Amino acid sequence: MDYHKIIEIVKSAKNLVLRDDLSHEVKMKGEADFVTGVDLSISEYMKERLHEIAPAIGFMSEEEEPGRLAPRRWILDPVDGTTNLVYDYRMSSISLGLCDDGKSVFGVVYNPYTDETFTAVRGEGAYVNGKRLSVIDREPHDSLVEFGAGSTRKHEADEAFRIGKEVFTHCLDLRRICSSALAICFIAAGRINGYFEKVIKPWDYAAASLILEEAGGSLCDWTGAPLPFDRPSGIIAGSPKTYEYLKSVLLK
Repeated sequence: MDYHKIIEIVKSAKNLVLRDDLSHEVKMKGEADFVTGVDLSISEYMKERLHEIAPAIGFMSEEEEPGRLAPRRWILDPVDGTTNLVYDYRMSSISLGLCDDGKSVFGVVYNPYTDETFTAVRGEGAYVNGKRLSVIDREPHDSLVEFGAGSTRKHEADEAFRIGKEVFTHCLDLRRICSSALAICFIAAGRINGYFEKVIKPWDYAAASLILEEAGGSLCDWTGAPLPFDRPSGIIAGSPKTYEYLKSVLLK
């Protein structure tokens, strides 16, 4: 597999992200849950290009009905951070992972606004724009932690903010990037140290989870088990010390 070619295909979708006419085509999938012409266009574009290169590999996308999941499949989030896109917050990414028999073996997360490209191949390290990544293992009280409140699950706000308050009192500060893939990559880059959210989807973390692991970080679900790639899951992610602290809070 020529992963460099895959990375270039992902980056070539930048113009679709930046098209105002597509970002203004907005529909609601549910409460605070948007889909835009950008999401749909990138999903269609990526499916077509990936099929040209590797027709035997399955395809799973946020914007497609799941159907039967192939053991070896691409997992795409065409726009991770769609609400950010709609509001021109400029903190969104294209996330593409390759899952093989329940494990992520390749991942690319591309921020078209900054031209940062986070990549990893299993066993070969993690990189951003060619520079090797490594987590920074700060103590919890010196750590910045991404807090996933779940805007589509406001009925769970009391629990989410109770946990958020507990973490906030024991870390340096909380962050709300609102792109799961970028948040996980930011841990890999040492910009933040942890991330937790009760429910996210495989396309949110399929690529970024491998990038973080290859940079020396760890991830699990809210039971302490490995993240699944076929269904929604809770997530705990972090550099070693913050990861252990978050587990001590969330796995009670």
